Amino acid sequence: MSDPRIDAAPPGGVDYVAEEQSPQFIELKRRQRGFVFPLSIAFLVWYFAYVLLSSFAPEFMAQQVWGYVTVGLLLGLGQFVTTFAITMTYVAYANRKLDPIAEEIREDLEQKQEQSA
Repeated sequence: MSDPRIDAAPPGGVDYVAEEQSPQFIELKRRQRGFVFPLSIAFLVWYFAYVLLSSFAPEFMAQQVWGYVTVGLLLGLGQFVTTFAITMTYVAYANRKLDPIAEEIREDLEQKQEQSA
């Protein structure tokens, strides 16, 4: 037996639970997760490698590259560069692959809402 509180569409006539189960929304989530999870794992590995190197390989991290610039300093700055690169890559990916699907979903929802009003 189904619960009428869950099955009933909210005021405005859009059933958001059903929309979450639509093929478009599932594809949007698949694409977003398929990009975010691997990149997040790669960054965490890179981050923890830096932390572990600084803890367990201080001689390596203290090697001077030129002047007072050390390997550790370069790797630390690389963390910032990587963060910006990931952000720019995600924005480009979202603009190209996620936003068109999200726009279609939004337009469909607006159309459904207009029809029910």
